[in-house]
Amino acid sequence: MANNIMYYDSPIGRMVLVSDGEGLCGVYFVGQKYDRAGVDDVIEQEDEYLLDAKRWLDIYFQGKVPDFLPKLHMIGSEFQLEVWNQLLQIPYGQTTTYGSIASHCKKEHMSAQAVGGAVGRNKISIIVPCHRVIGSDGSLTGYASGLDKKKQLLRLEGIKNKEIPVKY
Repeated sequence: MANNIMYYDSPIGRMVLVSDGEGLCGVYFVGQKYDRAGVDDVIEQEDEYLLDAKRWLDIYFQGKVPDFLPKLHMIGSEFQLEVWNQLLQIPYGQTTTYGSIASHCKKEHMSAQAVGGAVGRNKISIIVPCHRVIGSDGSLTGYASGLDKKKQLLRLEGIKNKEIPVKY
């Protein structure tokens, strides 16, 4: 079965939304690291999952908290799914650290680096809010779409950080 894709022009860059008939499985900034990784056989066609994602992003980019979550179909390893589900628990306008996520994982002695690897492979940017994860010292660490976009997303949510200039 082909994946449906739809392009979305956000205020911080063009995005592509991907669904696979079971739910939203990808939200990427065009050209980001891992852009559409593993997504083959696509048709540019809207469906209910893509339209829900577009509506969610429209609300989000207006600086509001969406009151719903599109139906997600997260595809990854058991560990990645566990980490991505932890990301969904981070409230709008707040951040957490890789170490904090590691401490909430079922597997004992999970490293912040292992969590960072899973966070970096998140396929559903913004909606599964990997941009809200920062280093233990408050530093902004990697983001598949680049630190510039991470700063813009955090600023949109009103998050203040030593590395986010007030005016951009």
